[in-house]
Amino acid sequence: MLVSFTVENWMSFRDPVTFSMVASKERQHGGRVPRIDAHSTKVLPIAAIYGGNASGKSNFVKALKFAKSFVVDGTRDEEVSIPVRSFRLNKKIASEPSRFKFEILIGDIVYEFSFMVNRTAVLEEKLVSIDDSGEKTLYDRQSSYPNFGDSLQSEEQRLSVVFQGTRKNQLFLTNAVSQQVNSFRPVYDWFKTSLVLIAPDATVEPLARFFDENADLSAAMREILPQFDTGILRLAEVQVPLASVPFPRSLIEKHLEAQKEGTRLHFSVNDRPFVAYRQSNKVIVKKLVTYHATDDDTEVSLNFNEESDGSRRVIDLLPVFIRLMKQGLGCVFVIDEIDRSLHTLLIRRLVEMYLNNVTPDSRSQLLMTTHDVLLMDQTLLRRDEMWVAERDSCGASTLYSFGEFKGVRYDKDIRKSYLLGRLGGIPRLSFEYGLPRDLPAAKNRKVKNAPAK
Repeated sequence: MLVSFTVENWMSFRDPVTFSMVASKERQHGGRVPRIDAHSTKVLPIAAIYGGNASGKSNFVKALKFAKSFVVDGTRDEEVSIPVRSFRLNKKIASEPSRFKFEILIGDIVYEFSFMVNRTAVLEEKLVSIDDSGEKTLYDRQSSYPNFGDSLQSEEQRLSVVFQGTRKNQLFLTNAVSQQVNSFRPVYDWFKTSLVLIAPDATVEPLARFFDENADLSAAMREILPQFDTGILRLAEVQVPLASVPFPRSLIEKHLEAQKEGTRLHFSVNDRPFVAYRQSNKVIVKKLVTYHATDDDTEVSLNFNEESDGSRRVIDLLPVFIRLMKQGLGCVFVIDEIDRSLHTLLIRRLVEMYLNNVTPDSRSQLLMTTHDVLLMDQTLLRRDEMWVAERDSCGASTLYSFGEFKGVRYDKDIRKSYLLGRLGGIPRLSFEYGLPRDLPAAKNRKVKNAPAK
């Protein structure tokens, strides 16, 4: 679980900004908030980040994406620049390093992982574990040599050798795991598998799960999909001739030759998902299709790209919510622009479906950026689960939750206060009823039916 995330000097975030999933003392919806007894705290299962356009919402997700990629994939060699994107609207800040800090819960242990980087090197890196026995520094890399904690004394000699082989533009955590240092693997694995980032245009990855013949997921998809008024009765795989696939046959065969029999290759052509695999030395190719009812009570199949953007978005997101509802999974799903191509009632239904399955023992979380104010409802979300990204006059963004405001009652129509600008996070529009007067197209233009002043 994600406990908190702090970012500094990254894109629109100039100053340190901390996003926390620790529950406040608020009692509303308290029965569904996961409790972490080992740390005498509660961690929220959901958070929605609002804000005007260019307020920093997507930049927040991009910060998580950079950190995940830097931990999991690292850099290829010494000459590769670290893709840091600092705050560029201040020349002094633009040349300073960027900082990232995570607090994550794995089992009963909270790990505090932080690093500071510029485009050429990792300047600082630290990993701390916190359990019922106290806080332990596993390593602290602030110079050319890291300080290893007492708990790693037996491995210090080996770790020192591993560190000597760590490039200056590489995280020690990443290199240590690649060298089979298992002491740090839980943190690495959290970034690799538990932190799942979903972009607004993501399509292939969730569908691949359906292709992988996950029986439970397929059954759940077939049961839930008809409830969302897409007209789709079911999804299915249909075998097609290899020669008919609009993809180079030689590339498919070459890739599968190097894999074990049964290994599945997923690819998409013109928004049509395919899967290929070898079976008895023969290449099998299938495509994903949807089935609809006809007026004579039969069924007709459609290619996936013949479905509307909204229907495809539903199919993309359903596997995510099904996984969220699975107890013990422990994933953190971050969905950027969850409302893209979806009706507001449909999004609310997806969120309700997830929250109705959350218990104090749940360990999965959903973070989403959105403009959908229908979700800004205290009968659905707690005040500390609703966040706002706000950009100041200098172009710097910050984040804060509605739980930080005093006097916001649990029965208040928080949506109305937000839209009136009392809580921040809305566009600051500088003209009324049409184009600004100084634009050529607006000269001598009369506004019809404008409200009287």
